[in-house]
Formats: sequence, structure tokens, C-alpha cells
Amino acid sequence: MSQSLDIHSVIKPLEREDFPAVISLGNAVHGEGYLTTSSLMSMRNKGIKTGINASFVLYQARTLVGFRLTYAPEQWQIDQWCSPELWGIRVQDLCYFKCNTIAPSFQGQGAGGRLLAAAINAVKKQGGLGGVSHLWQQSPNNAAVKYFTKAGGEIVARHSGRWSDPVEYADYECVLCGSPCECSACEMILRF
Repeated sequence: MSQSLDIHSVIKPLEREDFPAVISLGNAVHGEGYLTTSSLMSMRNKGIKTGINASFVLYQARTLVGFRLTYAPEQWQIDQWCSPELWGIRVQDLCYFKCNTIAPSFQGQGAGGRLLAAAINAVKKQGGLGGVSHLWQQSPNNAAVKYFTKAGGEIVARHSGRWSDPVEYADYECVLCGSPCECSACEMILRF
């Protein structure tokens, strides 16, 4: 059942008190084991630079509508799934948009875009010029790639099996494939 996002919804930086709701929503939408307290703490810490937090949550009343996890420039590592030669911006000037998750009953109402705008504003204050992300191509109706494209993101590469790494995603069980996840990731760049 769809719910309406109202003008009283609030976006704020992700804090420890938000962890239980974020973990619950993340695991419900993406699959069990997607987030844990320790992984979320690590992700949150990677988003803080010069005292500015680039990860955000969106609440309506006391209900978590969604969250955006973002790593600050120079606080994330390039891995085998990254194609920096295709980005056109120096790696040290880019953030990494790790995860954007919206409760199914609030999807399609601009919540993801609002969270992305908050993250972009924070990253700009951190000195960033853009961001890279790997978006879940198999998201319902390919919504993840569509929303990021609408924000100005460009696909630079596609990767199969991005979320099947047995070390990084040891306990992850995809809502579509189970374990290991064989979903495709669209590597995208968003320039500010």
C-alpha cells in the first residue's frame, strides 16, 4: 500500500540512533545480511569529512522513509568494479554513493532525489566535484538506474556479480537471487 510523502517529512544526517531502523529497512528491501551494525558504522564513518556527514535519513513522523549512504571524497577505495579511466574527474575529487533505499510504500514520490540532493550538498562542502555509484539494475522497474540518470548520472560500465563477493557480502542473501547474488551493477558517474 502506497503512502504519501508530506511536507512535514524531515531529512537529517545519519546518526547512531537511526541504525536499527536503517538496518531493518535495508535488509527488508535488499536482502537479509545487507546491513549490520558494524557495516553501517563503517559506512557512516566513511561519509564524514571535515565534520560534515554526507549520509542522510528521511523520516515522516517517526517512520523511516529512506536513507542515503555516501562515502566522502578520499575516504573510499577503488576496487575491481571501478573504471576510473572513464570518469573524467580525479578520484580524490569524487565521493562514492554507496546506497539509496526507500521504503516500498514511499517509492516514486521523490524521496530518493531529496536524499541525493542532501548528499550532493554535503559532498560539495567536503570539496567534492562528483560521485560514483554502482546501481542495482534489477531493482523494481530498474528504478535505481532511472532515478540516478534523472539526476544527471551517466552509465560508464556494467558489472555482473558485483554483490557476490564472499568477503564483503559473506552473509548477504539477495531478495532476487539468493546467495550468491548475480544481479548486475551499472557503474555510474554524477558530476556536480
